[in-house]
Amino acid sequence: MKLQGQHILLRALEPSDIDVLFKWENDTEIWKISSTQTPFSRFVLEEYIVSAHQDIYSAKQLRLMIDVLPANGEESRTIGSIDLFDFDPNHLRAGIGILIAEKEDRRHGYASEALEILEEYCFTTLNLHQLFCNITIDNEASVLLFQQHNYQFAGIKRQWVREGGTFKDELFLQKIK
Repeated sequence: MKLQGQHILLRALEPSDIDVLFKWENDTEIWKISSTQTPFSRFVLEEYIVSAHQDIYSAKQLRLMIDVLPANGEESRTIGSIDLFDFDPNHLRAGIGILIAEKEDRRHGYASEALEILEEYCFTTLNLHQLFCNITIDNEASVLLFQQHNYQFAGIKRQWVREGGTFKDELFLQKIK
């Protein structure tokens, strides 16, 4: 199965991704959505990339890079990542997280296409029964994205995420095969 759509390709991590991964993982704006609280060293990220070849059944997670396919003589470029986390082969479910790193790459349908490709992989290749996501209530673009892909609200985690001096509710959405 090729993880490619009309405009994007989902691919495995490569050692050449270290610079972009270092930038993203240490961007405090992204920390808000990833629950990160401390910076990552290059060494730790290099080790992560080296171990990224592990099977999802042993690692319980999978990160794929989102590349925009070349058009009009341009080169492909990496714009984000899509993750499976909390993979549970017993209950046939996994969480999904998506990052389109730069604001200028958002709202072009890349996240939607990446989600569609990953869902197909999860439901056919991994034979999962359900996918879920956790989104802060104020992340309207992400809520809309997952709603457009038929994810249903399954609950609200009240005052779940602390940002600065306030707490935000987090929505729990799921899609059942």
